[in-house]
Amino acid sequence: MPAQTPVVDVEYEQPAGPTCVTRHAWARVPPEPSPTERDALKDRIRHLLKARDAVMVSHYYVHPDLQDLAEETGGLVSDSLEMARFGRDHPAQTLLVSGVRFMGETSKILSPHKRVLMPDLDATCSLDLGCPEPAFSAFCDQHPDRTVVVYANTSAAVKARADWVVTSSCALEIVRALKDAGHKLLWAPDRHLGGYIQRETGADMVLWNGSCIVHDEFKGFELEALKREHPRAKVLVHPESPADVVALADAVGSTSGILKAARELDATEFIVATDNGMMHKLRSLNPGKVFIEAPTAGNSATCKSCAHCPWMAMNSLMDLARVLETGANEVLVDPALGLRARLPIDRMLAFTQGLKQGQAPGSLVPHFGAA
Repeated sequence: MPAQTPVVDVEYEQPAGPTCVTRHAWARVPPEPSPTERDALKDRIRHLLKARDAVMVSHYYVHPDLQDLAEETGGLVSDSLEMARFGRDHPAQTLLVSGVRFMGETSKILSPHKRVLMPDLDATCSLDLGCPEPAFSAFCDQHPDRTVVVYANTSAAVKARADWVVTSSCALEIVRALKDAGHKLLWAPDRHLGGYIQRETGADMVLWNGSCIVHDEFKGFELEALKREHPRAKVLVHPESPADVVALADAVGSTSGILKAARELDATEFIVATDNGMMHKLRSLNPGKVFIEAPTAGNSATCKSCAHCPWMAMNSLMDLARVLETGANEVLVDPALGLRARLPIDRMLAFTQGLKQGQAPGSLVPHFGAA
C-alpha cells in the first residue's frame, strides 16, 4: 500500500445474525490533484486510452473528474449493468472501469475476451463484503425450493449461485413476473431493497440480511425535518434506503430512475437520498434546479450528510493513468465461474430487452427449478 495514501477505517452497523459477517473495513483516500496536475493527468489518460485501444466507463458515484473524462473520451457514465453492457458492445479491447470491484467483475463476465482494468482492485462494496459465497451457498441450501435472485452488487461467485441477477432498475418487473409464475424467492443481499420489492409485489421472499453502507444511514426523522425546511421540494430516494425513508419519497428509483424523475417531475427543488456522487450528474443535466443531499445524521453529528461510498472515492486520475501505462490491476474471473455467473445475467438482459420490444413479462420467465 503506498505510504503517501492515507487509509480510512470504515465502521458500519450490520444487522445481527449469521448472514452478515462484515462489520469493519477500510478504504484508501487518494490525494486530490492540483488544477495543473489534474489537467496533465487528463491529457495523459486521453493519450493512453487511444494508445491502448481502451474505453473508459465510470459509475455515477465516482469523482466528477472521472465521470467527465469518460464522456469526453467516448466512454460512458452509468450504472453497473450499463457499464458492463457498453463495454461488451464497444470495439475497444481494453475496458477501464471506474467504480468498485463487482463492477469490474461484471464487465469481465460479459467480455471475457477483453482486458478489464480498474484504478484500485481493493475498492469494494459493503453489500459484496457482507455476502460471502460460502455463507450464501449455505443459506441457499437451506431453502432449496426457492428461486435465487441476487442484486448486481455481489461477487462473481455469488452470481454464479443465482438463478437471476437484477439491478434496481429492473428488479420490480422481474420479481413480479417470477411471482406471477408461482416462484417463491430467495433474495440477496440488500434487505432494504428486498423489503421494498416485497412490499411492492407481494412476492414470497426470504431476505439475506445485508445493507449498503451509504443508503442504510439515511434517516426518516431527519428527512421529515428537512422537508419542512423545503416544503416545495420533491424527494427522490434510492430503494436501498430504509423503509421509513422510502415512505417519504415522491419518486423511488435506481440511479437512472432518479435522473429521470429529476428531469420530469414538476419541481425545481429536490431532496436526494442516494450517494452524493450523483449530484454531479443531476446538477449538470438540470442547471436550473436545486438538489439537496438527504440527511444521514442529526444536528449533533459532525456532518449533516456524509452519503458517499468510501470505496468509490478510491478511484483517482493518478491510478487511472498508472494502470493504463502498466497494465496493472487487471480484473480476472475464473472462466468456468464466469460462464456460470453469466447465465443469470443473460436472463436479466433477455428479460429487459424483451420488455423493450413489447413482450409480455410472463413470457420472458423461463421454466426452470430453483437453484
